[in-house]
Amino acid sequence: MNLSNHFLIAMPSMHDPIFGGSVVYLCEHNERGALGVVINKPMDITVGHLLERLNMKLEIPSPVQDPVMFGGPVQEDRGFVLHSPDTEFTSMLKISDQVAFTTSRDILEAIASGTGPQRLLVSIGYAGWSAGQLEDEISRNGWLTVAADPSIIFDLPIHERYTAAIRLLGFDPSRLTCEVGHA
Repeated sequence: MNLSNHFLIAMPSMHDPIFGGSVVYLCEHNERGALGVVINKPMDITVGHLLERLNMKLEIPSPVQDPVMFGGPVQEDRGFVLHSPDTEFTSMLKISDQVAFTTSRDILEAIASGTGPQRLLVSIGYAGWSAGQLEDEISRNGWLTVAADPSIIFDLPIHERYTAAIRLLGFDPSRLTCEVGHA
């Protein structure tokens, strides 16, 4: 099972303070584990303010007003960017034709100068799972999975992302139950 380029959608029964109500975009999933970014938990800082704190001169007003996301509890002192792969960056991982993941400073410099990617989401921290951990959480009914739709990441208001991700599964989110069943 490879869930790269998929959403993990927290089940309503997940009351974890970090992941409850979250949608995670999985950037990488293999035999060593998984890495993703929470796409619907804004922090109290904008991209512009973050760039200013990093002493980067802002040459454009947008998307610097977008909020920075809490990407997850791993490396909360580092920035991570999901973006359209229309420009190459030093540590870029191309996940699909529409989404890439970059951790290098050059993408932040490009954003500040106005030459950054057309579509982006900046996060602090990421979500990570060791080998087999995510599969175990899914089998215990902690997460729903569905192929990702980049428009949910880049185009929808933050408060609509959870419901939109669930709707990709083809049902109304109010029909979810916390009961687990295994045939």
